[in-house]
Amino acid sequence: MTPSFDFGMIGIGVMGSNLLLNMADSGFAVIGFDLKQERADALEAAAPPGTTVKGVVDIVELVQGLKKPRKIMMLVPAGKAVDSVIENLLPHLEDGDILIDGGNSFFRDTLQRINYLQDKGIHFFGMGVSGGEMGARFGPSMMPGGDAEAWQYLRPVLEAIAAKSDGVPCVAYMGNGAAGHYVKMVHNGIEYAMMQLIAEAYDLLRRGGGATNEELHGTFAAWDKGQLQSFLVEVTAEVFKTQDPETGAYLVDLIVDQAGSKGTGKWTSQVAMDLPVSIPTIDMAVAMRDLSANRDQRVKAAKLYGKKTGVIELTEEFRADLENALAFCFTIAYAQGLSQLAKASDELSMNIPLPAVIQVWKAGCIIRSALLGNFTKAFGREAKLPNLLLDADIAGILKNREASLRRILITGIGAGIPLAAFASSVSYYDAYCSDRLPVNLIQAQRDYFGAHTYQRTDKEGVFHTEWHADSQS
Repeated sequence: MTPSFDFGMIGIGVMGSNLLLNMADSGFAVIGFDLKQERADALEAAAPPGTTVKGVVDIVELVQGLKKPRKIMMLVPAGKAVDSVIENLLPHLEDGDILIDGGNSFFRDTLQRINYLQDKGIHFFGMGVSGGEMGARFGPSMMPGGDAEAWQYLRPVLEAIAAKSDGVPCVAYMGNGAAGHYVKMVHNGIEYAMMQLIAEAYDLLRRGGGATNEELHGTFAAWDKGQLQSFLVEVTAEVFKTQDPETGAYLVDLIVDQAGSKGTGKWTSQVAMDLPVSIPTIDMAVAMRDLSANRDQRVKAAKLYGKKTGVIELTEEFRADLENALAFCFTIAYAQGLSQLAKASDELSMNIPLPAVIQVWKAGCIIRSALLGNFTKAFGREAKLPNLLLDADIAGILKNREASLRRILITGIGAGIPLAAFASSVSYYDAYCSDRLPVNLIQAQRDYFGAHTYQRTDKEGVFHTEWHADSQS
C-alpha cells in the first residue's frame, strides 16, 4: 500500500472513530484498525462526503498505509492491552515513528513504556483525552506528554481537532516523560471532588430541604448562568429533568446510590501522599465513593442508629449561601489538584507548564468552568505559583464566600447531612492559612514514644528529649 494517510488509530469504538472523523473534517486522511470488521465498515460508513477515512482489520495494512514518521494512537483499555498492542506493532515500525496511548493509563506504566521504546527509536506519548464521545467528535481537551522532539509532528493534527476557548486550542504539550497522563490523572481527581461537592449540595436541597426535581433543575440551571457556570453543573441540571420512559418517574430517583470508579481518583490520592502534597477534598471524594459501595452495611446502620434528617428551610439566603459555598469548594478542589501538579512537576522533573494546563481545561473537558478564567490571571502573574491560595485575587474571592460556607456547614451538619467534601475543603483552607498548627504536639508525642526528634522555634538544630526521665523527676 502506498503511504497516504496522515494519522492512524488502533481501537475504533465510539471514541476512536469520533476522533478520526474529527481529524477527517479538518482535512487529514485517516485510517483506523480494529479486530472487528463491522467496526471498520462502520467507520467508513460514517465518513462525511469529501473526506478520506479507511477502516482495516490488518495491523500491517494500517502501518504500511501511514506517511512517515508514522503517527499511531491507541485507544484500548489500560494495562496489559496497551503492552500487547505495542508488541504487535513493534516489528512493523521504524526509527522516528510515534505511538500515542490515549487511554487512562497509570503514569508510571507510561514512563516504563517511554523508556522501553526509546531504546528502539520509537517516540511514545501518553495523552489524556477528556470530553467524552461528543468531545472526541467535535472538540476534545487533550493533554499530551512525552518526547518534545516528536511534538512538532503531532501538534498540527491535535490543534486542528481540539476544542477552542477564545480561539485558542485546548491542547498543549504538557511536559516530558509521563506528564500527559499525570495531568489527566489529576484532572480526574479534581473531577471526583467537584462531583462529590455537587452531590452534597443536592443532598442538602433534596433530603434536607425537600426540593423537587423540577426545583433542583431550576436551581442548577440558574447556577450554570453565574459563578458556577461549568460542564458538571450544566449536566446536573439536565439530569434532574430527565424522566424514565418506562415508568414516567424521574430517572435520578431510580438510580441506586452506589458510585463507580475506574481508579484515576484513587491514583491521584495515592500519588499525592507519596510526594507528599495535601489534597483532602479529592481524598474525601474517593473515600465517599468507597463508602457508598457498602450499601448493605449502610442500610443496616441506618436501622440500628435510627438517624433522622433534620429539616432545612430553603430560603433565598440559604440558596445564595450554597451557591457561594460550592464556588468556594470548587476553587479549593482546583487549588489542591494544581498544587499537586506543581509539586510533581519539580519532584518528577516533568516540567509541566501550569498556565498551559489551565488553558487546556477551559473547553472540551469535564472540569471546564468559568472559574478557570480567574486561575489564568493568577498564573499570568506568577507562572510557577505553588498554590492558588497564595494569589491575592483568589484570596479575595475565597474570603468573600467563606462565611457562606461556614453557615452551610453549620446548617447541614446540624441536620445530619454528610458533608465530607465541604468540611474537608474548609479544613484545608483553615490549615493552609494558619501560621501555626498543633503538630508541635504530634512531634512531641512522636519523640516521646519513638525518639523521632524535633526542631525548636528558639534555636537551630535537631533535638531529642528523654521524656520518661522528665516525667519521673
